[in-house]
Amino acid sequence: MNPNEDGGKRAVRGTLVKVLTHSRVDRGMRLEEFASRCVRQGEVHELVTTDQTDHAPGTRIDRVGFLGFVEVDRAGVIDRGDQLWIGGHLVGTVLGFDACHFPNHYNVLVTAAEPVTGPQLGLVPEAHVVFQQRLPAGIGD
Repeated sequence: MNPNEDGGKRAVRGTLVKVLTHSRVDRGMRLEEFASRCVRQGEVHELVTTDQTDHAPGTRIDRVGFLGFVEVDRAGVIDRGDQLWIGGHLVGTVLGFDACHFPNHYNVLVTAAEPVTGPQLGLVPEAHVVFQQRLPAGIGD
């Protein structure tokens, strides 16, 4: 988050509608140039974990674990650096977006210690999903 550009925002909340069970080491996703995406109520987007951290536009993302699909409860903005929480547990930090399936859905890429799948995290349909803005250092401490 750039404190010179970004102000506060509400969390983007949603519901897990499908759990995904697979992982890949050769996926070939490409990071979009955009650091944020607006999402609308009712949209469904895919949640994907990776251990890769380079967020330069066009970066190839190969090592991935698929978590599932989330339905957005209310419109909002998801930013690079937001924390992804599912069922009250921190999953990781938003790295960026891949639009290979857009306009059907975005792949929301989330950096985690390792690529994990839905079953590895014990995810179930109807789990509560939250994209929460991470506060700059020193705020809220």
